[in-house]
Amino acid sequence: MGRGIALTTALCGIAVILYDVDEKILSQAKSFIENELAQGVEKKRFSPEKKEDTLRKILFTTQVADAQASFIIEAIQEKMQTKRDLFLELAQINKPDTFFTTNTSSLSVTDLAAQTPFPERIAGLHFFNPANRMKLVEIIQTKFNTEAAIQRLRAFASQLKKTSVVCRDAPGFIVNHVARPYYLEALRLVELQIAPPETIDRLMESAGFKMGPFHLMDLIGNDINYSVSKSLYDALGTPARLKPSILQEDLVKKGWLGKKTGRGFFQYDKSESE
Repeated sequence: MGRGIALTTALCGIAVILYDVDEKILSQAKSFIENELAQGVEKKRFSPEKKEDTLRKILFTTQVADAQASFIIEAIQEKMQTKRDLFLELAQINKPDTFFTTNTSSLSVTDLAAQTPFPERIAGLHFFNPANRMKLVEIIQTKFNTEAAIQRLRAFASQLKKTSVVCRDAPGFIVNHVARPYYLEALRLVELQIAPPETIDRLMESAGFKMGPFHLMDLIGNDINYSVSKSLYDALGTPARLKPSILQEDLVKKGWLGKKTGRGFFQYDKSESE
């Protein structure tokens, strides 16, 4: 997700620092961005000069000391403590007015903000995968945010040519709350052996959906999708209708996370994920 956000931001003329502790992941992100830009030139969406200028706007680094900016978007694993620790670490090397946003899919932004000394400078900015192509961005407002802070986020989303919606901090926000039945009911159909994943996907796509639930879960990552389902299930009092799927849990345990690992509900060319 982070690489897509970085690409989107750089394409809009904004300098970006793309930081990751893992050199391999950073290298894959750079390859992805270069490939996406090359395709953009090939399809005449922009010029070769635009491609080169965009690449020059991105600093790829594994050094946390380089991660200094006025605006930070965190897009790491869905673990509250990990996100909090990163914000606290980054706050030590950034200015007192640096604004922090989290791309979390389901964790409470309010709880995350409350665990820092600067809760008013933290909000949710939830992109959708692939971030460089999907137009929607959810802006999650907490009780600590001023209206001026939210307007700043709306202006930033507009600068990225995204459609933004503002919602209060609640389990699943808007999209992930609404989308749970799309995934979970499809999984139930497979568990009950009513139809296989490929049939359900073909049916939903023929009904007008751009992507069937199983290909979409593989694109998002079954680990992430399962984590969101579990988080929403727990946050809403474990209702039976939102119970996470054992089938998807089993895929996560096997490491079949989807497109990024080469296998999920379907098989993929491993090179596509790199």
